[in-house]
Amino acid sequence: MPDTKCTELDQNDCVMPVRSANPIRARSLIRDNLEKQAGCLNLIHSRMPNIKVFSGTSHPDLAQRIVDRLGIDLGKVVTKKFSNLETCVEIGESVRGEDVYIVQSGSGEINDNLMELLIMINACKIASASRVTAVIPCFPYARQDKKDKEFSARQYTSRAPISAKLVANMLSVAGADHIITMDLHASQIQGFFDIPVDNLYAEPAVLKWIKENIPEWKNSIIVSPDAGGAKRVTSIADRLNVEFALIHKERKKANEVASMVLVGDVKDKIAILVDDMADTCGTIVHAADRLVEAGATKVYAILTHGIFSGPAISRINNACFEAVVVTNTIPQDGHMRDCPKIQCIDVSMMFAEAVRRTHNGESVSYLFSNVPY
Repeated sequence: MPDTKCTELDQNDCVMPVRSANPIRARSLIRDNLEKQAGCLNLIHSRMPNIKVFSGTSHPDLAQRIVDRLGIDLGKVVTKKFSNLETCVEIGESVRGEDVYIVQSGSGEINDNLMELLIMINACKIASASRVTAVIPCFPYARQDKKDKEFSARQYTSRAPISAKLVANMLSVAGADHIITMDLHASQIQGFFDIPVDNLYAEPAVLKWIKENIPEWKNSIIVSPDAGGAKRVTSIADRLNVEFALIHKERKKANEVASMVLVGDVKDKIAILVDDMADTCGTIVHAADRLVEAGATKVYAILTHGIFSGPAISRINNACFEAVVVTNTIPQDGHMRDCPKIQCIDVSMMFAEAVRRTHNGESVSYLFSNVPY
């Protein structure tokens, strides 16, 4: 926003026309003109808010990696719970006029972490922060983005909530000015907000991992474990210049998968399953078995958000995967200890670059197809 000192001056004071027959006088006027313009720009830039990055309790390791990349210190914040389990957050430093970023992922105790994020946003907002951006690597309740049909004995009916829209409303009301997230389960969730949303993609990092870690990747085929991920796998397959396939789940009755139909030829190829998230891993394990039956030589799974709840780890250990690759949008240290097949791609540099570009008013579209180094 331009400084009032500069805008209140007469336009000629900031941009002086150079009209003089004397060349020495003309050069002097040009020098004075440039000095005045530089002074106006310095006034504007001196009023740009400094950057502060705070971390919630869901993923402090990712937040630390982000600030290390930015070359700044993590902001001081104290989070505690009262005896009745109410969440209390205290911001430990001034945020007045600052550009604040709060890193909190939708993992672990999701409801507590979401409430903690809302409280932190509101605490910074009422402490006169210039702008508050919520950095949410894994958006909570993203799978509840529409009213699905639920089967009953008499009719198809649905009384399900659209919880992703509710979360969007809560973040906006708490005071968030901007959202940065990665691989939303449905891109249309961006439309639930009336504030800017930057939905980053793990695709560039996935492509880099495939080329560096699968020697015979040119003989691979990219597979979607369900029809909903077809757009995602076709994009990756096009950039690798390989074929793609998808698996269609046929249901004879509600909540019971009768069979999985593979559409595409995977015989004598390396199958790479790609999906945005895996929770209990039932779908990707069944898909891997189906690919092996169809003649795939090796099966990899690459997932953006590795939730791995319930029996997920034991299912992966017993499955035929060469590797299950996830990003660190969710903490994976415990999962990697329990399952040697799990490998992790660090995406902290993408979030750090998105924060830097947002703070400096630069475009983030570069990150949609490139990994920053």
